[in-house]
Amino acid sequence: MSQTILLRPAVLVHGGAGARLADRDGCISAAKAGLAVLRADGDALAAAVSAVVVMEDDPRFNAGTGSALRMDGRTIEMDAAVMDSRGALGAVACVQRIRNPVRVALAVTRTPHWLLCAGGAQRFAHDIGEPSYDVATPQARERHEEMLRQLRDGEPVRHGSSNADYIDHWNFAPPPPQLSRQDGPCDTVGAVVRDGAGHFAVAGSTGGATPSLLGRVGDTPIIGAGFYAGPEAAIAVTGIGEKIVRHLLARTVYDWLAGGMPMAQALDRAIALFEPEVAIGLIALSRAEEGHRSNRPMPTALECYAK
Repeated sequence: MSQTILLRPAVLVHGGAGARLADRDGCISAAKAGLAVLRADGDALAAAVSAVVVMEDDPRFNAGTGSALRMDGRTIEMDAAVMDSRGALGAVACVQRIRNPVRVALAVTRTPHWLLCAGGAQRFAHDIGEPSYDVATPQARERHEEMLRQLRDGEPVRHGSSNADYIDHWNFAPPPPQLSRQDGPCDTVGAVVRDGAGHFAVAGSTGGATPSLLGRVGDTPIIGAGFYAGPEAAIAVTGIGEKIVRHLLARTVYDWLAGGMPMAQALDRAIALFEPEVAIGLIALSRAEEGHRSNRPMPTALECYAK
């Protein structure tokens, strides 16, 4: 007869690599919301989604209500994903005017697919009852104006990309601004959860990188890159998605942990894969450990209790 091994329930969240540490109170609220689900005998996936919803509703974070405006100053495209160690997997990409994309990603787990994008994801969201919601906030408009100022002043706004690249490949309806040829926001919010029965889950949501072209998708909704959960661990990643996907970073770290590598060593090794100029952060839970690393300020919060 198999014996169930009880583990210490835990919820670990992050507010994005490069986000303000002063906003950690939002992460604490999110982690507490996730832990409340576990205390009420909810499963790991429900707890992860609940935690991320709190951060999507907080305009200080680049997800949901706080999502970043694209370069045209009008468009917001959001991505989200969920996964657990019992087979649930769902993601959405390039959805617009949705308050909580992570709820839509959760609903995708009940379809024949794992990823829906753009117009199809938008219609699906409305079909399941998600109301249209204007997520453009004053904070997003301020960040957009700051990004335009950097471009006008010739400051590099994204590591590894020339400012001119975004003008040369402009694909928005309005014409590009007149720009002369600091990393912009690339924060994602994420949560990893371990419940008392030993199940793991991860959820993530992002309002996109700044600057970016229309239709850009980073690592957040890509399984194995921005997120992964299995029977041994759950990992959520934040940072520059174009760099993260090349390492399939979440799955890479999962394999290290599943192979017995200590948490601290695995997270340090992950950060070392990238040049210091590339913003990277991770949170992870294994069966016995919790940990986080980032080469940029990254607000986090951990909530747990003895089963």
